[in-house]
Amino acid sequence: MSLKSERRGIHVDQSDLLCKKGCGYYGNPAWQGFCSKCWREEYHKARQKQIQEDWELAERLQREEEEAFASSQSSQGAQSLTFSKFEEKKTNEKTRKVTTVKKFFSASSRVGSKKVPPEKVEKIMDQIEKYIMTRLYKYVFCPETTDDEKKDLAIQKRIRALHWVTPQMLCVPVNEEIPEVSDMVVKAITDIIEMDSKRVPRDKLACITRCSKHIFNAIKITKNEPASADDFLPTLIYIVLKGNPPRLQSNIQYITRFCNPSRLMTGEDGYYFTNLCCAVAFIEKLDAQSLNLSQEDFDRYMSGQTSPRKQESESWSPDACLGVKQMYKNLDLLSQLNERQERIMSEAKKLEKDLIDWTDGIAKEVQDIVEKYPLEIKPPNQPLAAIDSENVENDKLPPPLQPQVYAG
Repeated sequence: MSLKSERRGIHVDQSDLLCKKGCGYYGNPAWQGFCSKCWREEYHKARQKQIQEDWELAERLQREEEEAFASSQSSQGAQSLTFSKFEEKKTNEKTRKVTTVKKFFSASSRVGSKKVPPEKVEKIMDQIEKYIMTRLYKYVFCPETTDDEKKDLAIQKRIRALHWVTPQMLCVPVNEEIPEVSDMVVKAITDIIEMDSKRVPRDKLACITRCSKHIFNAIKITKNEPASADDFLPTLIYIVLKGNPPRLQSNIQYITRFCNPSRLMTGEDGYYFTNLCCAVAFIEKLDAQSLNLSQEDFDRYMSGQTSPRKQESESWSPDACLGVKQMYKNLDLLSQLNERQERIMSEAKKLEKDLIDWTDGIAKEVQDIVEKYPLEIKPPNQPLAAIDSENVENDKLPPPLQPQVYAG
């Protein structure tokens, strides 16, 4: 099996991570492949189109209503005039409020002759985001009006069912037998789990960034060369499967909705977050072909009937822990015993079926013979009567002759 075929279901081109509109920013599955800017533009266009259609429908309905009640308008002219004046006063009041707000913000924008540096604006935006989202976290994180909780349970159940996936199946270029690499893997899992404890979107995004950097360091130590994007994504999928972060979908949706869009569209934070979304999407659609397994083996692994073969004892390094070796040896023995039990149960069911078929066959043969040669049971014969049984006066006859023995 070639390395290329093993990565067939995991490889993601750099162009697949970018906005499908071609603006150069990173896209997001939650925005249908667009970046936040293009998504807002597309959403605004769709909304404006819907508003225009609703407005045209309202005008048409109003026009039909006016035509239908044209005869009654003359009698209610005074009331209509009063209603029109009320509507005009309400519109003027709304226009005055809008104008006041516009004047307020336009005046504030003209204050100060110096232009604020982008770095300072970014810092101010981060502080505002931190203050607002900390206060509103319990209200806007996983709200009841969304299906975030349902998605969390589905992805958590999916990851638990995929606990048997090994690094070799995903072609993960990480050797956890190296102590430094093992420490990096543990830190990456800790960071991705710690994301749920943060309240600010920027802090959650920082956890994803730290996790990704630990992954790159683990790959670099294992391969003694810088990691590539093709190595990073399978390893990130493996870390998510091994860590099973709590409320994963809710955290992704929370970052998507409330994080500063500039962080998600560019920079390393946006790149790592986009890869995490791709990893979750891959886990949701993972099948036998993605792991280069047969459908039968994939179904057996998913149902828990068996597990993949573990590493043989001969391939362990001399410095490997004896307890880990024994654990894998016991797991392999349990797997073999499970296969033997399944084979015995299959043979026992087959034997039971053969015995039932043999019993039914014998019973049918006996029935055929009985039907072909029926058994007739005749009544018993009458006992033979004595010669003189009909003589009623037999008591007057002389006694029968008795044999006598004469001595010679």
